Order: sequence, then C-alpha cells, then structure tokens
Amino acid sequence: MADSGTDGIRINTKTVSVVTAISIAYLLLSYFLVGFKSDQLVLVGIFTAMFYASVVTRKFILGFTVFVVYWIIFDYMKAFPNYAYNTVSIGDLYHAEKSLFGINVQGKLLTPNEYLLLHKATGIDILAGLFYLCWIPVPLGFAAYMFFKNKNQFLGFALTFLVVNLVGFVVYYAYPAAPPWYIQFHGFHFIPLTQGNTAGLARFDKYFNITLFKSIYEKGSNVFAAMPSLHSSYPVIVLYYGIKNRLGLVNVIFAIVTVGIWFTAVYASHHYVLDVIAGILTAITGITLYNLLVTRWQFVKSLLLRYERAIR
Repeated sequence: MADSGTDGIRINTKTVSVVTAISIAYLLLSYFLVGFKSDQLVLVGIFTAMFYASVVTRKFILGFTVFVVYWIIFDYMKAFPNYAYNTVSIGDLYHAEKSLFGINVQGKLLTPNEYLLLHKATGIDILAGLFYLCWIPVPLGFAAYMFFKNKNQFLGFALTFLVVNLVGFVVYYAYPAAPPWYIQFHGFHFIPLTQGNTAGLARFDKYFNITLFKSIYEKGSNVFAAMPSLHSSYPVIVLYYGIKNRLGLVNVIFAIVTVGIWFTAVYASHHYVLDVIAGILTAITGITLYNLLVTRWQFVKSLLLRYERAIR
C-alpha cells in the first residue's frame, strides 16, 4: 500500500523490494571486498529507517545518497590499494617539496612540515585540531542547510562533491604518494600495508586525553593517498557554493575554516604544501567538470531534474 505522500518516491511493493535488494547486495559485496564491519550495518540501518520513517526523511536520505555513494567507494578502495598499480612516490615528492618550499634553518634545508614540527605549540595544536575536525561536518552541515533551502543548489553541491572526490581518486591511483609523517616514522623505504597514523594530530588527542583522531585514521583506506589532499578540496567546494548562494558573512567563516584546514594539513604532517595545492586544483577541476556536464549534456540535465523531483 502506498503512503500518503504526494511527491517523490512512494512506498509500495516495488520500492520495498528494491531497497531490500540493494541493502543485501551492499552487505554481501562489502563482506567479500573488505570484510564485515559494524559500520556497514549502521549505514544500512540509518538508510532504511529514514527511508521508511516519513516522506520528509525519505527525501532527505535519498538526497544524501550521493554522500553515501562517496563513502562506499572510499571504503572499497581498501580492496584495491593504489600501491598495487603504481610505484609509490616517497623521496621524489619529499625532495620536490623541499626544493620548491624549503626553509633554511642554520644551513639545513627543511620542508615546511619539518620546520613547523620544530615550532609546534599546544595552542596551535588545539586550534589545528579544531580546524581539521571541520573537514566533514562543515560540508555535511552545509549540504543539510542547502537541502532545506534550495534543492537545486543542494544537488549541485552534492554532485560536485562526488565529482571532486572521483577526480581525486583517479590521481590517487595514477600517483600514489606517501604523506610527510611516513618519512618521519619509516624513512624512504616502501612498506605495504602501513597503518594510518595521526601524526601531529596525536598532540590534540593527548591534550584532551581522547582517541578521536586515532579512531578516524585507523579506518583510513590507504596511507599512500596524500596527493591530492582532499581535506583541502572540501572547504573549497563549500566556499564556492557559499559565495554562489550569497551567504554573506557566513562565507568569511568558510574562508577562515578553509585556510585553517590547509594550514593544519601541513602543520600536522599529513600533507605537503604540494598536496594542498593539488587539492585546491582538484576542487577547481571537479567544479568545472560538473558545470560543464550540466550545461552541455542534456541527458545530465534530465537526470538531475528527475532526481530533484524525487527529493522535492
């Protein structure tokens, strides 16, 4: 029996069958690719609950399916480590960073990461940690705001976010790269299956006696994916759509968060300046690609209109 909603996807035998089949297929594929994890059940549970709870929650979760797809692709990258397809850049990227952005300290050339490591301070550690915590909540919070304010702009933001990530993933496989902390802990020797490391963010955890960043980086798909820094890409997308939607002073906050995340990426030894620049360029590339797809491909416009009607 269909629900009483007048818009979007209604609940009937067909939709129940489709949602159930997709959920089971996801769990089975996940089991064979990356093994069973409780996160998978949580994801299916949240999606199912919101899909059936009400018309509003159903439209909301359908809209956010774009972000769910991103999370699933990112998780599945564990099954296909990029270092199995191309040689990991460790020393080359390090020396390029030093050549371009090296800082001379008493006759010794240091990368910005090494220089900032020598000048770390508790106050900066705390501020840097707070900035880095924004890399997912800010995009998701902005997406939620846009969902209720402007469905068309919400879809633009969500799909741009996905396109930017896909561009970044392509670079990950074309150019596997070790982060700065890898050299600090392991030198220039390639060690497959290296576990994620909180690096400079460990100081934030230690100060507050928590394991927040440790728990985040333990779930990382691949430590050899430093180039580009997608952490640096996400706030650029938010700022772009914030400016596009004329959010005024809110954009000042977005700009501060953006610069803060860029700084922290280098300060905490998770990325080189080159990675951050690549992340910014990846965001610009993804935004440009999405805009070209929407303006020049009629079938893309048609798909977006159908998607928008489903969540309106």
